[in-house]
Amino acid sequence: MHLIERLLREQGRKHVRAYVIAFAMMGVIAACTTLSAYVMKDIIDRIFVDKSITAMWAIGAFIVAIYVAKGFATYGQVVVLTRVANNIVAEIQTRIFDKMLALDLSFYNQTHSTDFIARQAFISGAASGTLNMLVTALGRDILTSIGLIFAMFQQDWVLAILAVVIMPGAIVGTRKLGNRAKKVMMTEFSGFQAILESLQETAQGIRVVKSFTLEDFMRTRQHEAIRSFESAANKLARVQSRSSPLMETFAGVAIAAVVVYGGYRVIYNGAEPGAFFAFITALLLATEPLKRVARLQVDLAGSLLGVQMLYEFLDRNEPEREEPGTPALKITQGRVEFEAVDFAYRAGENVLNKISFVAEPGETTALVGRSGGGKTTTMAMLLRFYDPTAGRILIDGQDICAYTRQSLRSQISYVGQDTFLFKGSIYQNIAYGRPGASREEVEAAAKAAFAHDFIASFECGYDSPVGEQGMQLSGGQRQRIAIARAFLKNAPLILLDEATSALDTESERAVQEALKQLCAGRTTLVIAHRLSTVASAERICVIEAGKVIESGGQDQLLAKGGVYALLYKSQFESAALLAEAAAE
Repeated sequence: MHLIERLLREQGRKHVRAYVIAFAMMGVIAACTTLSAYVMKDIIDRIFVDKSITAMWAIGAFIVAIYVAKGFATYGQVVVLTRVANNIVAEIQTRIFDKMLALDLSFYNQTHSTDFIARQAFISGAASGTLNMLVTALGRDILTSIGLIFAMFQQDWVLAILAVVIMPGAIVGTRKLGNRAKKVMMTEFSGFQAILESLQETAQGIRVVKSFTLEDFMRTRQHEAIRSFESAANKLARVQSRSSPLMETFAGVAIAAVVVYGGYRVIYNGAEPGAFFAFITALLLATEPLKRVARLQVDLAGSLLGVQMLYEFLDRNEPEREEPGTPALKITQGRVEFEAVDFAYRAGENVLNKISFVAEPGETTALVGRSGGGKTTTMAMLLRFYDPTAGRILIDGQDICAYTRQSLRSQISYVGQDTFLFKGSIYQNIAYGRPGASREEVEAAAKAAFAHDFIASFECGYDSPVGEQGMQLSGGQRQRIAIARAFLKNAPLILLDEATSALDTESERAVQEALKQLCAGRTTLVIAHRLSTVASAERICVIEAGKVIESGGQDQLLAKGGVYALLYKSQFESAALLAEAAAE
């Protein structure tokens, strides 16, 4: 009931005018259905008993009028409810997507992306379906039932009592089916999600699937998910249909009792056959709406499960939702400082441990060290993908946690090691760096990133599609497009996380020159495993176990003979061995 109450408060109130119109239409439908039962008395008595030609034509015209009115009312009701339902679905889909954007990366780290797709498909229509079901039950079914029961009492109150006292037993018998249907529906949703998950991972990982000959494994996995979904769907059909034998049995008993008793009165007591036929017609017409009312709890179970899942998602805490009045960050010089910053993805497992360093304005600061030391997390903290559990991150002396994320991120150009391209053209993917940029500016950015030549070699040039996640381009091409996007943004802070890792030696040399131009006069933080790419950095910070253990220029660190010197020696010795092997 609390779900229905909230749904009526949030959505029903918005569309109350449309629901009132639909309710009025249903009232017309109920009245027409009731009149159909009333007219049966005159059909029997005036036409078949009295044999009146005038009555025959008059009653025929009246029946046409009833059904024309009912037809137009039905049309109006369907159109109004459909428009309301579509509006609610559109609003719910918008709210789900807005909620996705307001959640932080920790949510996405814990949730498979197919969960969003499944929710969109499963729950976006649940709210409108529940409201329409309630309005239809109240307007069409209950009003029609009331009208027909009134007609039955008008014709014969004894028969009406006999019929009415039997039907509530069917309603009581269906009460427990609602909870059962809800549980089965949850199993069906999980199966649907498993199917989507397998489809998505197969499509996105098709190269791995084929290279490791995982076709049989993925086929078995998908077949099991499909069978589980099919089994749950069949079980749901059985649960939802269990009310039918009960309903039909009670309806049959009620109708049979009325026929026997009414027939007895007509045959032995001389009762009017017209009244009896009008009563039977009203009873038969009332059977279907009464059965729908009795099944309402079962039918609502699935929709209410969707509504429950919807509100559970929409009620999640929004870490990235800014408080009203939060000021925008303004970067003047670009001095970045980490002050004793701690951070843990999981409680008690710190990734960053009192990390402290300074990136001076207009200089390049490199973060190096073994994998897992916390370098990428450090950049994620600067972008406020996560906030520190202790310590502060300052830009020009301003604690970034006190300012809006949008103002912070709008002043940072980021190129990550995992290059992501959106569906669309090369031009569109570069233009995302600064929406509204001219085509000349996009092409200039591509030239600066040494991407223009390979783009121009494509048949469609900048309008060439990149494919899903950029799969129609090589890794190096994708990375240069990402660098062009950063060029176009032209932000005062530059973050490069292995930005040249996917490039060959020649391309890397060209892009390094381009990056040098991009970073000139800007504060730049670079993560690199190839130490040759950061040799010219003004400051190199060696990060290990979430803290800076060494910092300085390359010559200073080599002379010190510490961790950086060991990394440098190990890396260049490996490179020398590879060169010798290649020469042989």
